[in-house]
Amino acid sequence: MRAALGVSWWCALLPAAVAGQRAELERTIHRQLLANGLEVIVVENHGVPLATVEVDVKNGAFTQTPEFAGLAHMYEHMFFKANERYPDPETFLDRAGELGAVFNGTTQEERVNYFLTLPADSVAGGIAFLAAALRAPLFRPDELEREKRVVIGEYDRNESNPCFRLTTAVDQKLWSTAYSRKNTLGDRNVILSVTPAKMKAIQQAYYVPNNSALIVSGDVSPPKIFALAQQLLGDWPRGADPFVASPVFEPPPLTSDDAVLVEQPIGTVLVVMQWHGPSVGRDPQATYAADVFSDVLNQPGSKLQRALVDGGLFQSLTVNYYTLNHVGPITISGETTPDSLRRAIAALEHEISRFAEPGYFTAAELAPMKQQRAVGTTFGLERSSGFAHQLGFWWSVASLEYYMGYVDNMAKQTTEDLRRYARSYIIGKPKITGVLLSAAARQAIQVTSDELAHRIRP
Repeated sequence: MRAALGVSWWCALLPAAVAGQRAELERTIHRQLLANGLEVIVVENHGVPLATVEVDVKNGAFTQTPEFAGLAHMYEHMFFKANERYPDPETFLDRAGELGAVFNGTTQEERVNYFLTLPADSVAGGIAFLAAALRAPLFRPDELEREKRVVIGEYDRNESNPCFRLTTAVDQKLWSTAYSRKNTLGDRNVILSVTPAKMKAIQQAYYVPNNSALIVSGDVSPPKIFALAQQLLGDWPRGADPFVASPVFEPPPLTSDDAVLVEQPIGTVLVVMQWHGPSVGRDPQATYAADVFSDVLNQPGSKLQRALVDGGLFQSLTVNYYTLNHVGPITISGETTPDSLRRAIAALEHEISRFAEPGYFTAAELAPMKQQRAVGTTFGLERSSGFAHQLGFWWSVASLEYYMGYVDNMAKQTTEDLRRYARSYIIGKPKITGVLLSAAARQAIQVTSDELAHRIRP
């Protein structure tokens, strides 16, 4: 996935942080599986008298057929609306105010989450509040009509960003017939034609306890939370496994290079290359290598940065792998100028061809990146709300077992693991190249998408 933090002042803390990571997580994270399949996860942090109550559901873009493109996100907007217990907006909002709760939700490719941050002594009320929204939404037509306009407003704001057209064009080629499974924002016409019946269909298929997790993080007692979960959600009826009834349609593999050129009124040139990366479910070992690989290449002193950024062909260059179960994308993106575009892409292609060469990565480069990841996880424990979101993401796309062992497995990565990852997923593998530039720049340099896909080589 992704990381932050610098690499200087905390180096003396490790390798102790690496060595004790899993043991610390196992002491801190408490789990219980209810009979109906609901996983309850509790993280104790008594630093401040606050708690975050979160529900994660394995829903999101990856469950969407074209007829439902964007409706996982629409459902998220409808979650904090009328339900049988709070049948009108005023009653619902009044109860949130009584709890002292700040609430929100997010939709991603492979999960939707809903969360409240509130005083620790309001946790029981917070779980009951979420339980009411989970179990008995009303999907009132008047509320759906209002939220439809809100979601279209988000769509419009995204569409006004010049980069939106580039990412959309690249994604359509990268995912082809599975595009709706990666398109969280969705399709404008599908959103405008949404009905309560479609919302109900999503609820019945995916909003069941055996496809959900309750996460409570903060100034709480695990036994008390487990008892509350049983009391308030233990009789939530188990549903059919949604992925047996409707298996996920996997993205078809890329078979050849392709490219897109997008014209927008910008003063620079943006270049993006994307590949199909590993699935965390099918090739977890490659995901550890992918993270270290990206971290190393993003460092200012890496061979990639020295050759392309210090050399002046790119103003910036970033490498990323996004961890997902149903194929995560690998992305290299950078900013250049119209005059440098051809030379920049040719030089980037040359560097990509070198990724598997002995010596392109060194053990000395890997060590601080592994430490950085370990420290990031340790510091994450101190932020209850952020840590709840992080756990929910990993529970949804991988598993808590994957997360608990992440630092240990990531720390085992060697330079050969990074080269193997590059050979398996990047070097010589089909990719999509996208370029965003102004109409005037395109006219001046006379570049074509066919040239980008097939002819610019080292």
